[in-house]
Amino acid sequence: MLKPIKRIEYKYIREQLRKYDKRVVFEKTNIVPDSSDLRESISNYIDYQAISRKSVLGIDMVQYSSYGNSEQTLLPFLFKTIFNKTIKQCLKYHPYIFQKYTAKHIQRNFVSTGDGGFLILDNPIHSLVFAANFAVILRAYNSYHFYPKLRDIVGQVVMRYAMTYDKIYAYESDYFGKGIINNSRIMAKDNLNRCMIDENTHNWFITNMDGEENLQIVTLDDIANIYEFEQNYDPGLKELGDEIFEENYSRKYGIINSDILQFGTIKSKQTEISIYNLHIQITLRLRDDENPEKNRLITVSLGNLNTIGI
Repeated sequence: MLKPIKRIEYKYIREQLRKYDKRVVFEKTNIVPDSSDLRESISNYIDYQAISRKSVLGIDMVQYSSYGNSEQTLLPFLFKTIFNKTIKQCLKYHPYIFQKYTAKHIQRNFVSTGDGGFLILDNPIHSLVFAANFAVILRAYNSYHFYPKLRDIVGQVVMRYAMTYDKIYAYESDYFGKGIINNSRIMAKDNLNRCMIDENTHNWFITNMDGEENLQIVTLDDIANIYEFEQNYDPGLKELGDEIFEENYSRKYGIINSDILQFGTIKSKQTEISIYNLHIQITLRLRDDENPEKNRLITVSLGNLNTIGI
């Protein structure tokens, strides 16, 4: 079972305000009240320490405003089309890793910005695999293999990515938390097609696979031995294989290269965030859903090694 997202309800907080507070106070002398009873009640309800960490994958279109007016109107459609195709890829070709997910679950946990958005997933492996598949489909589009006429109309599309691993909570039907806030601030500092990650994401890879450099030699068995993937995951699904993490690692397919560079600390709105530049090269076979015999081997880079401009 996936780690639940803490949900904060408007109705409950309103009930606590009715119980411990007054909606309107008009007195001749204004006195700061003792709010300890309300503070304790709300603190117990929110229980911030118990809010779980989630991996947030931010995807954003580079230079969106440079497109013409008619092209801009098509970009949200194009993004959603690539996004939905990526969901199908992840569920079909990474059955063990994404066994707890459905297409509806992934779509529900996506915060759209029109030309991109923030996808909330359980841990950084989920984010990495999703980003890798997205990058491959984007390359297929840019190289006229995926809706070539639409490509000719809209033009080339370049994306930047960011991954954060921090607390996320839900309020009503929206998502909030440091994971999304920091992700947005990291991407705001980037004007190229990089893939940047925060300190928490980096530490997750250090803890679970001795660092991002080892992504090129990690097997599906290695993934299955990560603590989070041992919790109620069906090991039998490993027999279905994985398009990136093979049974025996090979640098000819899947992740063929992986580099991590530390940028240092950036400051955004009084908040200091330690970030790293992740660059991986992936070779995957993209297949036609309607005719699997039609396929193409594509090698792409997720992010780049350019550290200038941050």
